[in-house]
Amino acid sequence: MNTSRTKNKMRPVWHVLFIGLITVLCLTVALAGERPCEWTGIKKIIAIGDLHGDYENFVEILKGVQLVDDSLHWIGGDIHFVQTGDILDRGPEARKIFDLIRRLETEAEEAGGMVHMLIGNHEEINITGIAFSYVGYVTVEQFISFLPEKFKEKREEEFRKKFEEKSSDSTNSDISYEAELRNYWAELLKENREAQRKYTNNFNEEYGKWIIEHNAAIKINDIVFVHGGISKIYSKEKIKVINNQLRYELDALRIAWKQRRQSLRFKTRIVHEPKGPLWYRGLAEENEGFVAELEQILKNLEANYMVVAHTPRIGSRIATEKYMSRYDGRIWIIDTGISEFYGGFLSALIIEDGGFEIWLSGGGDEN
Repeated sequence: MNTSRTKNKMRPVWHVLFIGLITVLCLTVALAGERPCEWTGIKKIIAIGDLHGDYENFVEILKGVQLVDDSLHWIGGDIHFVQTGDILDRGPEARKIFDLIRRLETEAEEAGGMVHMLIGNHEEINITGIAFSYVGYVTVEQFISFLPEKFKEKREEEFRKKFEEKSSDSTNSDISYEAELRNYWAELLKENREAQRKYTNNFNEEYGKWIIEHNAAIKINDIVFVHGGISKIYSKEKIKVINNQLRYELDALRIAWKQRRQSLRFKTRIVHEPKGPLWYRGLAEENEGFVAELEQILKNLEANYMVVAHTPRIGSRIATEKYMSRYDGRIWIIDTGISEFYGGFLSALIIEDGGFEIWLSGGGDEN
């Protein structure tokens, strides 16, 4: 009996069975994690755009629009609060933002309100393990914050011993342990595949699976909220279908990364797609000739307005309603560069009784 040939024949069968099992598991997770994505009769909505790791500015906005008190507990009552994704990358404290939102979700629900944290493209690339392909996205502080504790402790102990040996042989008394340690983590962030894998797997275990339970797009009253935007081709699908498909794809890619597999046996329809809801920029960038297509998109979605982020509105006219809205107020773009990475321009969109109002830190200048 040719054992080698038998094994080669069996391997594809087991491979197919394994892929099938993973597919079933992902679909089960997607459906189990399904949550409502449409609400009507909501009196007041507050929406905040990309945060990119800026916890302090996020807190300032929450206090400014009176969603939380000085102790950062929910005081928003029955308000629906929407954060449109991209909590991760470029800034240092995404983990603190996630932890705060996690708690506010519970507190808001108990008070009759709701917190909607949407999935952005930066959440997507961290879950799928490709964030390190984008230089500068994952900051050193974010990298450290999501590493497993035991891995960090082991690496820091190794570094400490080498630092002490180096310091004892050096006449330079100005060597800073903290600065050198940060440089050490920065090198691991850039070049160490083991550390990158530890980061991604631990992030997914502690936060990624929770993020995947959330929606990419929601509709409140007659307004669609989404990170990038919904293009014409995706507007033909129900929002519920978009959310379920994204959850399915993200969870499959999360498992594939954990299993050290480089690809899936199916083609993704939403993840990494330029015209998908997490990446699409057309609503922020197309010219006025786009009106007819926009009308069709909104008609397909049975909506009158769409609120998006993703494409920063940064400039001297950022405070004006004209600069943040397009197409006679049908589209609102609320990524105003809240993170210090972009300049820290703090804003929120308040929607009440059918009207849209811009909140700005310090009152702003709308002239």
